[in-house]
Amino acid sequence: MQLSQRLEPLRSNVFADMDRAKALARAAGKDIIDLSLGSSDLPAASHVVKAIADSLDDPTTHGYLLFHGTKDFRVAAANWYEERFEISVDPETEVLPLIGCQEGTAHLPLAVLNPGDFALLQDPGYPSHAGGVYLAGGQVYPMQMLAENGFLPVLEDIPEPVLAQSKMMVLSYPHNPTTALAPLSFFEKAVAFCREHNLVLVHDFPYLDLVFDASSIGHEISENSKRPAVHSIFQADPDKTISIEFFTMSKSYSMGGFRVGFAIGNPELILALRQVKACVDFNQYLGIFNGAIAALTGPQDTVKETVETFRLRRDAFIGALHDIGWQVPTPLATMYVWAKLPEAWSEDSIKFCVDLVEQTGVAVSPGAGFGKAGEGYVRFALVHNPPILSRAVEKIAEFMGKGPR
Repeated sequence: MQLSQRLEPLRSNVFADMDRAKALARAAGKDIIDLSLGSSDLPAASHVVKAIADSLDDPTTHGYLLFHGTKDFRVAAANWYEERFEISVDPETEVLPLIGCQEGTAHLPLAVLNPGDFALLQDPGYPSHAGGVYLAGGQVYPMQMLAENGFLPVLEDIPEPVLAQSKMMVLSYPHNPTTALAPLSFFEKAVAFCREHNLVLVHDFPYLDLVFDASSIGHEISENSKRPAVHSIFQADPDKTISIEFFTMSKSYSMGGFRVGFAIGNPELILALRQVKACVDFNQYLGIFNGAIAALTGPQDTVKETVETFRLRRDAFIGALHDIGWQVPTPLATMYVWAKLPEAWSEDSIKFCVDLVEQTGVAVSPGAGFGKAGEGYVRFALVHNPPILSRAVEKIAEFMGKGPR
């Protein structure tokens, strides 16, 4: 059977590769401590679950759901955004429901790129950003992100011939996997750059709430808060001239399994993405939207509790790594730790991760899976409580004490 050539660049995926390694370790009798996947282990709030459960008894929710049937959710999303960022949002033309951020970032290139066009992506960056470009027949230009630059891409380094063939740039801050934050000045620079070169600017924004107390200087601090400032792209592009931003309910509201999110953006981009979605799906179950509305409009206490839970996990995990001599910086945001590998493993993060899960049952994500610039790093997802995280570090210490095989 002859399959499409567009599948070729999709054959390697960091999560699929680690899933196979975990399955082999489990089959060999290892107890798995999975720190490789950023799927929150925390439950959705009770009022969210109740809204979904109550919907099940209403037979009018059981049918197909088209765009106009999502109005209540779009209004709730628009109001939530306006309250958070003081940006006016039209729920009819500037909001689109999504099956999580990943669906939006994967489908948007089909609406923006022609075959052969470039998309400017962060390296390291989230794998689905590249996957969507390849499915659209586009080319990826990796914007290298280095620690010495605060994991911000150097826009001036992008070659002119690439820019001449480029149609979009994708950013994401707080950043997965590096946990970096971006100041408003960088977003303003990126907006000006994209306007100059006629690029669509995409901002993937799933971790806007998972930001912790500032432990270092050099970051903007939110007014009346010790937390670093987190910015919507529309604070740099308030008229939504070139931008679109994606948010998911998975992280802030622990609704990953319900697969619900939304896009806010330029009306032309929203309509184009809506046209792509119309060929693919009828939206998810209305009851899930009812739960999402309850999350956005109801008490926000559980969001604060979620942030505090991940802060405590971060502190416990970083402390345990430091205790075994692995010095890694303390992240200010996200649910991850981005750790530079010790020199003995620095040239093959995939081998480190495969050997680690094979020998200890501890699964983590290799930095190389997020792009060439991720080589030499690994990403830990803090999706277990501190005692389990400490046990994972003990196993890692035992593994590293043996040295590379």
